[in-house]
Amino acid sequence: MQPTPIRGHVLLIEDNPVQARLYQDAFPDFSWTWVTTGTAAVAALAEHLPDLILLDHVLDAGESGLAFLPKLKSLAAHIPVVVVSGTLAIADQLRALSGPNAAHYVIEKPVDLDRLEQTIDTALRECGLGEAVAALRSLERAELIEAGDRERLFTERLARQHALLNRLRGSTARPNISQLATEFSVDRRSIRRDLQDLVTRGQLPPEILAREDEANSRDS
Repeated sequence: MQPTPIRGHVLLIEDNPVQARLYQDAFPDFSWTWVTTGTAAVAALAEHLPDLILLDHVLDAGESGLAFLPKLKSLAAHIPVVVVSGTLAIADQLRALSGPNAAHYVIEKPVDLDRLEQTIDTALRECGLGEAVAALRSLERAELIEAGDRERLFTERLARQHALLNRLRGSTARPNISQLATEFSVDRRSIRRDLQDLVTRGQLPPEILAREDEANSRDS
């Protein structure tokens, strides 16, 4: 029996253990790091970058989630942030969604788990790295990055890795390197390097390379 594929790693910043358990039980196909303060969240980010941050507003030790949002964004600007709170007034919700240190979404408690799952899926698929790729391509269109620049090659590689991550996240399918190389118009070595980068960053499990090696042996 194969283990449940992991769709991503969530840093949960939540003071209520009942609420924390609710999320973890509802979404067992995510791995979770649970902390109860913003201070602990900063320390957790120094150890490992998650795929998404789920942030409560009222935290232990009298800390405020929104007060820590700028610090969290400074440490992991490319990580999507979903604020979940039952205490934020409309003005505070708008503040959380505004400016350079904004969260991506605000969801009110009590949480609709279906809505939360849809929000997490959209954030993982389109926010974070997806926004970074879109910004870099916008610079290319504005001719601020010229053809042949190393920056353009970096954009292509980041876009490819983001596409691979969306394709393979939470999947048990064995990646076919030859097929992927053809689809992305690169050589097999580039695809394997992309997969290795994603595994090294913790965005895909190491098993993906073992499955890929098995697929390669069949291709040969």
